[in-house]
Amino acid sequence: MASAARIAVLGGGITGVTSAYYLARSGFQVTLIERQPGAGLETSFANGGLVTPSMSDPWAAPGIPRLLLKWLGREGSPFLVRLGAIPGLTSWGLRFLAQCNARSWRKNTETTLRLCTYSHQSLKDLVSETGIDYDANRSGTLHLFRDEFSMEKTRQSAELVGSLGVRSSVLDADGCAELEPALASQLDRISGGIHYPGDEAGDAHMFTQNLATICASLGVEFRYGETVERIEVEGGAVSTVVTDRGEVVADACLVALGNASASLLRPLGIKLPIYPVKGYSVTYPVGGWNGAPVVPFVDDARKIGIVRIGDRVRVAGTAEFNGHDKSLNRKRIDNLERYFLDLFPDYPDRAKGEGWTGLRPTTPDGIPYLGATPVRGLYLNTGHGHLGWTMSCGSARAVCDVITGRDPEIDLSGMTLQSR
Repeated sequence: MASAARIAVLGGGITGVTSAYYLARSGFQVTLIERQPGAGLETSFANGGLVTPSMSDPWAAPGIPRLLLKWLGREGSPFLVRLGAIPGLTSWGLRFLAQCNARSWRKNTETTLRLCTYSHQSLKDLVSETGIDYDANRSGTLHLFRDEFSMEKTRQSAELVGSLGVRSSVLDADGCAELEPALASQLDRISGGIHYPGDEAGDAHMFTQNLATICASLGVEFRYGETVERIEVEGGAVSTVVTDRGEVVADACLVALGNASASLLRPLGIKLPIYPVKGYSVTYPVGGWNGAPVVPFVDDARKIGIVRIGDRVRVAGTAEFNGHDKSLNRKRIDNLERYFLDLFPDYPDRAKGEGWTGLRPTTPDGIPYLGATPVRGLYLNTGHGHLGWTMSCGSARAVCDVITGRDPEIDLSGMTLQSR
């Protein structure tokens, strides 16, 4: 498609805004439509903040079905399937369970890592190009283990991503404390850890807002507070995007609506298995706390991460299957707060934690949908799950290449409608 063509980008989260950036830089007339009053106010707002190619192994893995049954209905569990959600989860759930075998897990990990690695490099390139600020923390990620069994199990993932180029170091408890002194008081609870020095962290919301400002300087039109109702097709090609405020005529349309993508595309015969998996976070101000950690770390057994982002510490994690419910479950927030305060009882401002929840647009295999569709001029960049921040720049850059007719720099096999 020639540059200067009109393209509507649907969605103003980190995926939509990064897409708008690459498209505008390629010469397109971009109109971005977002139902919220600003950019990055839903799933991108207060997520875990990790940019982690090292965590490319998908949730669908051998042994997970047994754990899901064990954790069914338990408020303190890392993965919580609510009984009321099961009827609406059946189709997606069966596809998820079909991926929980060693062969699929390895294949999906390889595909995801290919995108995550490319995306992290694309993020670095974008930072070099723009100088954008997002409170970046480039200390890597430390995966902590409380027992040798958990550590040995996770070494399998480390060995696989290591064979594909991701560097890591195995540390004993003393090595973990040497890397992150804030853990020194926890030596009796830690058996060791794996440090991935190539990972980073940062504020996805801050990045999205600042990139939106850059996009506006490139001519992108932002239509906030506007909800997409349908995409109209004429002669097998996109013609118009209809919103609650009118119509947007476009030569092409990119769907980056996360969880809303599936319902929007279904009338066009495009069926995407995307399920909204709820995640939680609590953000604490550092203030005058001298014991604040610097190196982001993840407790693999609890599926909880503690991440230093600028002058804040974010505690995030868990996965809750409860449909499109956006309510902030106090018990789930309490679990995160207890975990944090148990690790750091010296934190002085206990009442200042801010709770948040967001719905991750998750596919059964953990891989997003990128690129063209059977409808001419209609493209996808959606379904990134818990790795949206990690995958955002690379996904947007690759899809932009597809739209412009260039060969993407990355092999998109396993990420497109045609290859699934």
